[in-house]
Amino acid sequence: MIDRFATARSTQPGTRWRRLAAVFALSTAAALITVPADAQQFAPAPPPAAPKKQRPATTAKPAPITEATAPRTAGEPLMAIVSIKTQHVTLYDAEGWILRAPVSTGVKGRETPAGVFAVVERKEDHRSNMYDDAHMPHMQRITWNGVALHGGPLPGYAASHGCVRMPFGFAQRLFDKTRIGMRVIISPNDAAPVDIAHAVLLQPKAEAIAAAPERAQTLAREQTESAKAADAAKKAAAAAPREANAAAAALRNATSLKTRADAELAAAEKALAAATADDAKTRAEERKTKAEKAASDAKAKFDEATATAQAKKDAAASAKESIKTAEAKKAASAKAALDAKLALEPVSIYISRATQKIYVRRNTHKPAPDGGGEVFDSFEAPVTIKNAAKPIGTHVFTAVAKSDAGLRWTAVTIDDAEGGAAALDRITIPQEILDRVGPTALPRSSIVVSDEALTAETNYRTEFVAVLSNQPQGGFITREVTPREIYADAAGPRDQAFSDSFWPSFTPARGPQQFEGAPRRRGGPPVDYAPPPPRDFWRGPR
Repeated sequence: MIDRFATARSTQPGTRWRRLAAVFALSTAAALITVPADAQQFAPAPPPAAPKKQRPATTAKPAPITEATAPRTAGEPLMAIVSIKTQHVTLYDAEGWILRAPVSTGVKGRETPAGVFAVVERKEDHRSNMYDDAHMPHMQRITWNGVALHGGPLPGYAASHGCVRMPFGFAQRLFDKTRIGMRVIISPNDAAPVDIAHAVLLQPKAEAIAAAPERAQTLAREQTESAKAADAAKKAAAAAPREANAAAAALRNATSLKTRADAELAAAEKALAAATADDAKTRAEERKTKAEKAASDAKAKFDEATATAQAKKDAAASAKESIKTAEAKKAASAKAALDAKLALEPVSIYISRATQKIYVRRNTHKPAPDGGGEVFDSFEAPVTIKNAAKPIGTHVFTAVAKSDAGLRWTAVTIDDAEGGAAALDRITIPQEILDRVGPTALPRSSIVVSDEALTAETNYRTEFVAVLSNQPQGGFITREVTPREIYADAAGPRDQAFSDSFWPSFTPARGPQQFEGAPRRRGGPPVDYAPPPPRDFWRGPR
């Protein structure tokens, strides 16, 4: 049997020795690591404590754009400015901003083109014929190849195929306030109008403005009268050839009768000379007498027919000249009446450094022949730009209201090679254009100065369409250009819809690379993008 107590006694000394060994080991370690005072001065200094890692300062994100209305009574919107950078649109009247809302512009590869546009068509309920019948309510078209403002979903970033989506309710409110011709500026960055005064900006004459309505009415009456005279001349000219032809036929008949009568007289005279017997002489004399009377009657008819035929021929020629004169007068009176009518409309001017030309347009409010939009009257002329090789930027100058001097102007710059005033310093507008459109310039008139040429989307039923060639244009260049033959067919006879030499000579640039030395376009369709197959021209925005 095991003695528990003996066992306990035998283990106690071992436990004590283990504890003493542990204490001794600790003491020895402490002595070994203790450094004498005189040795501490040679010991290397401990490394400095690493500074605490500071969290980098964060830049506060701008507050998201929300719908807003200016706290005042708003006037009619003069322009809409879309900022691609901050994805918002702002509407301005003569006194400043009136409405603001977020938007969604085009995604990469389908970017909304930055540039200068105007509303060319409005449609309250539109559906896309390219994107699965997508609903695009309160559509306001700015190009005929399918770029528009319309209501749509806004995810908070660029998400469209090139259009400018707006909140549905905002699009409806905007639709109720705008009209065809309202300026739309799409800027790569934020932009806003600022007041500007410059000698190049049009200033009307009060007396010309006052006289314009009565002058338009007078010339409209003259146009109506000249049109009636031209119609009468045409009717007269249509009858004159028929009468001349009938007179010519009568002359041929009279000539034939005279020839036969003269032949009979000659035969009677010959028979009389040959007669020897008294009876034969008597008969020959009677025959000669009858032949002489017939020949005399035939000659009288011949002379009358000759005079009539000549008179009718002269009348036909005169009628033909009358048509030319009447048509020339009709055209001149129509042009004068149109100019007088257009003097009651705002004028839009585009000055291109790329083409060294000035383009002038005014809305005739005449429906386009193919049923879409309205026809614009246009003409062009060379323009002088100082230092033409130097970029001038893109600037939109708008007459926002009347003033003591005539008109109050604002400037919006979206591609600022130089400021708006400096750009105007380089421009000399031809005096004949100033004389033609300056005296009656009205609020809503505009002057656009740009490095860019007008795009091929500028046609007879648009205002000016110009895009910045140094900005992505995927949502613009991936759409088909309006077929040129459509323009020619719609033009028809150039009566009241067109003036001067604009139509035959206007050949807008087809691509975004508009002038030598211009920066290359960034962006565009992805490599694997295949443009859709050709479609009919008449189609809505995508």
